[in-house]
This record gives sequence, C-alpha cells and structure tokens, in this order.
Amino acid sequence: MSAQILVMAKTPVPGRVKTRLCPPCTPARAARIAAAALADTVDAVTATRADARILVVDGDQPAPAGWGRAAQRGDDLGERLAHAYTDTAGPGRAALLIGMDTPQADPWLLAGALATLLTDGVDAVLGPASDGGWWALGLRDPAHAQVLRDIPTSTATTGALTLAALTGRGLRVAALPTLTDVDTMDDAYAVAALCRPQSRFAMEVAA
Repeated sequence: MSAQILVMAKTPVPGRVKTRLCPPCTPARAARIAAAALADTVDAVTATRADARILVVDGDQPAPAGWGRAAQRGDDLGERLAHAYTDTAGPGRAALLIGMDTPQADPWLLAGALATLLTDGVDAVLGPASDGGWWALGLRDPAHAQVLRDIPTSTATTGALTLAALTGRGLRVAALPTLTDVDTMDDAYAVAALCRPQSRFAMEVAA
C-alpha cells in the first residue's frame, strides 16, 4: 500500500490567520508567524518519504515544487477535512493529514506516523493535541473521513469524539504522540522551544 501526506493550510493573510495571537501581535506579525509555521511544516513533509504530498489550501497559496494542490471546500471545518481526504484519494493509497499549526513535527515523527499507519492490524492513526483536539489523522481508507462531518471542531472533546467515531466504525486506531498546536502566544513560545535550530517559526516568534 502507498501513502500520501496532506497539509491542511490557510493562506497567511493578515487578519485572516492566527487572530488569537492578537494582541500582543499585530495582524501582520501574526500572518508572518503563520507563514513561518507553514514553511517549517512544508520542509518537514518534503523531507519525509511519501508517495505524494498535497497542499490542501484555503486561498491562493501556491503548492511547493513537486507537490500537488487541492482547494479546500465545504461550509465548515469538518466538511473541509472530509473533502480533503476524498478529493485527493487514490486507489490503494493511505493518507496522513496534518495542519500548519505544529511546526515542531519533524520528518522522523511524520515517518513514524506513516510507518504505523501502514502496519498490519492498524486502520488509522490519531495524534492528539494538548488542547483536546488532534494534530494528525491518518486513514488507510480515506472514505472513513466522512465521520469528520459530524464532529464539532476546535473543542476540548474533538479528539475524543474523533477517536470514538473511528472505533465505532470498527477501525483499529493507533495513537501518535501528543503535540501542542499554536493558538495563543503562550503556545507559540512553547512550540518554538521544541523546533529545530533552523526553524523559521522559532526565529519569527523570537523576533
């Protein structure tokens, strides 16, 4: 079985991304932090062995060289996540989806997530976020992403509800490490401390 990585992203436009960083950030600074987080995420995914890499984007952000690109569609995040899997699905190809809010996720972590997803006896992998959501979801059969349509997003129970929905379908779900995603400046400082020395995100937060 082959596998691809999907990066769910929003074009870093001031006033439309990372608004919870303001204050203390200005909208322009928040957008630069978001752009840096996306750049680090792209670097990590590019360095991870996969059969395809696809940017699933809201806005006009171009795909990196060698990547595919799909536009987000749907009225809410749950629908957009479900469509991200189904719009990019290929025969016999598993999909690991991550966002742009965990720039500390390095190629070794992503490679481990893919290896676990492709292990016999595993149907899905789920990476919990420290705020109760999730930062990564891998599915051997992307059709199961339809469960995401009915799960409230950005709540303290999103991760638990996602796990329950997947196991309710009879899927065998393996857990990935818990990560902090970047919502607030406290999150940004904590995540920056975990990033690689060359991290654009860490440098932008420090600035």
